[in-house]
Formats: sequence, structure tokens, C-alpha cells
Amino acid sequence: MAVTDRKPKRLLRLLLRAPIWLYRARLGALAGHRLVYLAHRGRRTGARREVVVEVVRYDSNIPEVVVVAAWGGAPDWYRNLRAAPAIEVRLGRRRWPEPEHRFLEADETLRTLLAYQRAHPHAWKRIAPLLGFPSDPADPRWPEVAEEVHAIAFTPRTG
Repeated sequence: MAVTDRKPKRLLRLLLRAPIWLYRARLGALAGHRLVYLAHRGRRTGARREVVVEVVRYDSNIPEVVVVAAWGGAPDWYRNLRAAPAIEVRLGRRRWPEPEHRFLEADETLRTLLAYQRAHPHAWKRIAPLLGFPSDPADPRWPEVAEEVHAIAFTPRTG
């Protein structure tokens, strides 16, 4: 069982939420393009919720940022975004109010994860086992993994 099969508890949860304060202090530029801040509405309460997640793909030409919902299969923030669009996205110094988003299909998720693995091989060796992902790009389980992973792409609202 992967560490991420369950929601983080206590100290781990506190550590994972610490980057939110970085963004609240307008210091998100320190995270560069590796972390993204997402503000969204709770699907039941409608209250503002915040999360900072790792970026698995960033294309500055579009611009587009892709994240993966890893903790617990479908963490609360992911389910909230399924119910209602994000309030804002912050990436470095950029702020996108009411961004557009799309949920990636399995084939694009697979390409994105494999590209991340190629771009960050040392990090991937440590992260992949925790997430329950194959560490070898030739592993035949990859398509199955991509079917189970939830990936979302965000872009600034146009118009």
C-alpha cells in the first residue's frame, strides 16, 4: 500500500500545508514553478479552501500548469474542483483569478507523468514508490496507473 492511499494526518498534514503560508505572505515566487497554490470552494460548505500542490507540468507558452491529485486517490480539493471551478491559482508571482481548468484523460496523464519522470529522475526514484507509481518507464503497469491518477490543467481565464 502506498503512503498516499490515505489522507495525511497530524504532523504530516501540518508540514504539507505549510507552503500555504508562503503564498499568503506573497512569497510564492520562492517556490518558482514547482508548487502551485489553489483556492477553491468546499463542495458541501461553500467555504473557501486552500491547498498547495506540486506542479508536474508547466508550459509558459500557453501558460498552463498541470497538477496530480495523489493523496487518497481523490483528495478533498480534487472533489471540490469537480463540483465547482477554482477561485484562484497562484504560480510564482502570477495570480490567475477564476482560472479555466480541464481534467486530463488517461493518455495525456500518462504522457505527463512519463515526461515528469524523465525531467526529474532522481526525485522520481524517491517519490514513485510513495505514490505507488512504477519507477521504470518501461513497466507495463503504466497505462493502468494513468487510468487511476487524477490530473488537472489550469490556464488563466481568457476574455
